Amino acid sequence: MKKIKVLRIINRFNVGGPTYNAAYLSAYLPETFETKLIGGSPAAGEAHSGYILDALHVPYEEIPEMSRSVSLLNDLRAFRKIRKIIKEYQPDIIHTHAAKAGALGRIAGWIAGTPVIVHTYHGHVFSGYFSAWKSRLVRFVERTLCKLTHHVVVISEQQFDEIVNHFRITTPQKAHIIPLGFDLNRFSDRIPEKRKAFREKWHLKEEVAIGIIGRIAPVKNHALFFDALRELRKKDLKWKALVIGDGEGKESMMQSLADFTVTDQKGTDAEIIFTSWERQVDEALAGLDIVVLTSHSEGTPVSLIEAQASHKPVVSTNAGGVRNCILPDKSGFITEMNAIDIANHIETLITDATLRESMGNAGHQFVLQKYHYSRLCADIVQLYESAWHRK
Repeated sequence: MKKIKVLRIINRFNVGGPTYNAAYLSAYLPETFETKLIGGSPAAGEAHSGYILDALHVPYEEIPEMSRSVSLLNDLRAFRKIRKIIKEYQPDIIHTHAAKAGALGRIAGWIAGTPVIVHTYHGHVFSGYFSAWKSRLVRFVERTLCKLTHHVVVISEQQFDEIVNHFRITTPQKAHIIPLGFDLNRFSDRIPEKRKAFREKWHLKEEVAIGIIGRIAPVKNHALFFDALRELRKKDLKWKALVIGDGEGKESMMQSLADFTVTDQKGTDAEIIFTSWERQVDEALAGLDIVVLTSHSEGTPVSLIEAQASHKPVVSTNAGGVRNCILPDKSGFITEMNAIDIANHIETLITDATLRESMGNAGHQFVLQKYHYSRLCADIVQLYESAWHRK
């Protein structure tokens, strides 16, 4: 029986939802499929996600010219490389993930006459990122690209509503809601051992450890997190905050926190600790007690899913697909962009260990059912087979 050949294209090999999505789909689809994975290079300050793919024994090909920034020359070079790969590999299905890969990959696949073209939106920039006229241009381009696309995957109910109903990027008939999937088993394995090691490394004692996880970038809105910590300081509570992630803005961010004691060194006492990237995020989550997200915009927030898998309660702003991956008031609290509200929710969790435990257990059961990679693979196989047999 002929295998169905899938060319999977992601924006860049950085740590985040698209890489995990591509990794599990490349590793765990049934033997009736063959996958080739390609993508661009990480931006400055981003951790390379190659270790994720290596751990799953997934080969990949990197296209350095396909970067986060817009460059007509580099984008043209990347486009030519993608066309060459398509010509050599002759895929039956091209599946692109996120904006840059979606633009270059879908156009190249359409020119080559690839039978099935699928695109996944891991988030979008249709409003709030650019000026009004640039936003209109982005929406026009995406509507045009969707005309070249046979199937569109969105990762949450809210994203479906935004892309189909609000911005009218594609039709309801083309769009499929398929949440992300992850290997969540490791987040509940050997928790006491991992917790002890992480807390010793970062000099954590009996304090409640509050973590924020992700790239240090404006969209992640770390400033709101620090404002909430300033509110917490007004109360007699024992806590420490850990900023897990990195980015170009790290140094200036640390300098802006002159009213706190801050460190990025292991084993040094401080109120706020910058750990940089933690490759074994399951160990970091075992050491935390509460996970916070303060983003302006999110597709599906990986940090919140992994936190709940680790039995941790979460506090998050109401951004993008957040509401679809939390049980409100059961596994975590959802709030607006308000530092006082965020601080009050964190205080509630700091002062009530029983609530932290019950919320953590509720979140664990919820995400195991909704976000395990086995469910993701089953949903994608159903989509691929349906699309392929129609062709």
